[in-house]
Amino acid sequence: MAVETSVQTPELALLEEAAASELRTRGRSARRLVTSYGLTIALLVTLNFFLPRALPGDPIDAMQDPVATTYVHHDATRVALARYYGLDRPLLAQYGHYVAGLARGDLGLSVRYHAPVRDVVAARLPWTLLLMGTAIALALTVGLVAGVNSGWRRGGAGDRSMLGLFIGLNNVPAFFLASAALFGFSVRLRSFPVAGARTPFSSSGGIGQVADVARHLVLPASVLGLGLAAGYYLLMRASMVSELGSDYLLLGRIKGLGERTLKYRYAARNAVLPVVAAVALEVGFAVTGAIFVERVFAYPGMGRLLFDSIAARDYPALQGCFLVLTVTVVTANFCADVVCRRLDPRTVT
Repeated sequence: MAVETSVQTPELALLEEAAASELRTRGRSARRLVTSYGLTIALLVTLNFFLPRALPGDPIDAMQDPVATTYVHHDATRVALARYYGLDRPLLAQYGHYVAGLARGDLGLSVRYHAPVRDVVAARLPWTLLLMGTAIALALTVGLVAGVNSGWRRGGAGDRSMLGLFIGLNNVPAFFLASAALFGFSVRLRSFPVAGARTPFSSSGGIGQVADVARHLVLPASVLGLGLAAGYYLLMRASMVSELGSDYLLLGRIKGLGERTLKYRYAARNAVLPVVAAVALEVGFAVTGAIFVERVFAYPGMGRLLFDSIAARDYPALQGCFLVLTVTVVTANFCADVVCRRLDPRTVT
């Protein structure tokens, strides 16, 4: 009976060692990535507590304004309110209470709305996510398609026209574009609602309610999306231009591949990687733009809540808004890093 023996060749040993080294490198890279984002969130939590308190005044001072809806006249009442909201404690004691509350999922009690911040944010966050999600989807569609076609036909009349248009959009402030769209389409043409996310006291349900929400969403999402699309377009166009002289495109032409195949399946596929990384960065711009757009259109999202909370110096509500928005941006960047590492293993270090 023959006995089978396995002999490990030097080449096989080198391959196994290379595979093991790559696995170790990927593991270290993943741990560094998770650690860096964990430290970032910890830093943001700390800044989230101290930045609202850098504003002049506090919630009790805001209540002393005679024109405020929450005006408090009696000194004893103000002292009791400061004790109730924990504002009479030392700053470090307030910070410890804040961190302990976060560990339990407690964001505190809103001074302005007299309700848990978690409930106030939960009522506003879906509207902001709907606005941002629609705007980013619109921006990606417009920016990528326009960037691919513009870069593919670099120097042509269509390329020059689109380049001028998107450069202009990239430099127009979101609040100005929102104000112009509101005046033109809502006030003058009366094509879209002036404010809000749905018609007040509307009895429509099902498809009618969805259509009503969509009609209110068109202008805010379009304004925010066009501003974001400009960044995607400029990046995609530059990336496409850098791919035009690649050897694989020359080989594809020699093989007789069609222009559509070369444009989308080859050049665009290789050019899209920088855009994937930029999507997460654009989420930060989307958050900033959404704040101003929601203010102009009176959209009931996190931006409007943030403005109202700043006016009232509502520390718990401000902390809740900043925490949700910053964690959203950090999570988007984390997901973009993971996707980029999947698409291009060379980014793993």
